[in-house]
Amino acid sequence: MISFEEARKKMAENIPLKGTERVRFQQTINRVLAEDIFSDINMPPFDKSAVDGYACRRADLQKPLQLLEVIAAGSVPKFSIEEGYCSKIMTGAMLPPGADCVVMVEQAIQTEDGIVTFTDARTKNNIALMGEDVSEGNKVLNKGTRIKAQHIAVLAAVGAVKPLVYERAKVVVFSTGDELTEPENKPGNGKIRNSNSSQLIEQIRSTGADVSYGGIIPDEPETTYKMITNAVSGNDLVILSGGISMGDFDYIPELLTSLGFEISFRSIAVQPGKPSVFARSHNCFILGLPGNPVSSFNIFELLGKPFLYRLMGHHFEVPLVRMPLAETYTRKAINRLAFVPATINKEGKVCPVSYHGSAHINALTDAQVLFSVPLGIERIAEGDLVDVRFI
Repeated sequence: MISFEEARKKMAENIPLKGTERVRFQQTINRVLAEDIFSDINMPPFDKSAVDGYACRRADLQKPLQLLEVIAAGSVPKFSIEEGYCSKIMTGAMLPPGADCVVMVEQAIQTEDGIVTFTDARTKNNIALMGEDVSEGNKVLNKGTRIKAQHIAVLAAVGAVKPLVYERAKVVVFSTGDELTEPENKPGNGKIRNSNSSQLIEQIRSTGADVSYGGIIPDEPETTYKMITNAVSGNDLVILSGGISMGDFDYIPELLTSLGFEISFRSIAVQPGKPSVFARSHNCFILGLPGNPVSSFNIFELLGKPFLYRLMGHHFEVPLVRMPLAETYTRKAINRLAFVPATINKEGKVCPVSYHGSAHINALTDAQVLFSVPLGIERIAEGDLVDVRFI
């Protein structure tokens, strides 16, 4: 059994990057940039008004001014601003030459014959200067960025309509065990529905990887061998839930060795999630997760997700927040690092949810976070700070 940190390090060693491809920017959500992105223009591209108002000279604010024109966004001013004149201007419109401020419409009175007076001469400039946000040639996005909606807006703004991104990792998910039946079937005696695969597929899909479902692997060595052999061909990562512990039918680790996989670890000092396997053969990886759904969920979030992101060029790190416990937490077994599902109350305190163990999947339905309980710690008092990661 190795520590959680050791497992993380082993899974981060010598990860081969996927290839690259150019993709239309609208289809890049959750993809990872394989190049830096630079702006081909200044932003703003010209001096523009930050408000609806009147473009004028600050030196003229104390006297009536003659209106020259109305400048709409997207149009080019026809007149320069000289002494005694102003132009009405819309937010985002190009500032006319000669103007050094824009007075908001709320601070102005305009007569029918186009005379403008200001009720308050105190005003900010209300001008967005050319290039004050981004100058032409500036780097706007870094290689390795996982693209979110706000990044797509930046790509659009700088004309990076077909950025270079890493290819999606290909992942296949299996559940193992004769006790499993698919969700559409009502379980008979000794059977349970397969919930792990559906959960894992959605966790994987959220990373942007290309995921497929391989089915239920029965507790039969020959069939298991064939299904895993077929899965290894054409996939970067094979994820198995169950079949990796110490039971009579948990023979997958030995089978992986016979297939030429080098096993990095097969148990971790984590609660829940001790029976976890990570193996590699060339550029194909296998992650064996515990069969219980809470364990499976946790280990993928803690170890599987960072690994998958790294495979696709993104160095994913979960932000940890220190927050106080809303109530005292105790446990009996202290020989493993624990991750406990919890909610956050209105006072910003961590509330452990009702949790009966690693098979209690309903414990996760309301959980917003996992908080960690270090190895060797039996009790954390109300108000003490804990490390929290959002899920």
